[in-house]
Amino acid sequence: MSRRDGAEPSLPVDLRMRDLVLRELMDDPDCDPRALERTFRRFAVVNALVSGWRAAWRTHVVPALPANGRGRVLDLGCGGGDLARALVRWAASDGFELEVVGVDPDDRAIASASRSTPRGVTFREQSSADLVRAGDRFDVVVSNHVLHHLDDEARAGFLADSEQLAVKRSLHSDIRRSGAAYRAYALGSTLVAAGTFVRVDGLRSIRRSFTLPELHAALPTGWRAEAAAPHRVLAIRDA
Repeated sequence: MSRRDGAEPSLPVDLRMRDLVLRELMDDPDCDPRALERTFRRFAVVNALVSGWRAAWRTHVVPALPANGRGRVLDLGCGGGDLARALVRWAASDGFELEVVGVDPDDRAIASASRSTPRGVTFREQSSADLVRAGDRFDVVVSNHVLHHLDDEARAGFLADSEQLAVKRSLHSDIRRSGAAYRAYALGSTLVAAGTFVRVDGLRSIRRSFTLPELHAALPTGWRAEAAAPHRVLAIRDA
């Protein structure tokens, strides 16, 4: 049975099925704003270590960018903006001129992300549906750790919007649920979790996330699911 008191159960945890009851602490609109801001900043460190996006940039984003080296990328549900900033940084080091737009419907996330906006990055308080209505288009649409937050209806709408917004490719990365992922995060996150929601929310994210077969079954026609290291799943659609 899922716990709702902010504490995580001791190992072992039953990870045979997705836990759809758990709610992450940072999703609470009344959570401590100081702890939330620290969490956004600390997750940037965690993501740099475990998200696998540096490899995904090379293998899945770069091949979908225009041949002239100038591209436009959308980061949906950008949170504190660490992926958007990293994409511009990697693009510059690899000789690309990239414009990255990070959007999130949570004003708290955009406030945090906007504290650092390097050249080439823009943050907006918007949803994917807002962008579709505006007729906006991007070469590549990405997201990190968004899919496990969404119920079936919201996920279907999110992916449909992504299809409309992407000229070349949609690439949504999330955690691949497993006992190994849970144990590794339970141990490693203690080093960076003080004063934040990093440990509790990270463990809850793993429990809410997909295995590869589950993601494959959840994706609409035209999408494919891939496993990636470390402990990642990718939802991909080529336009």
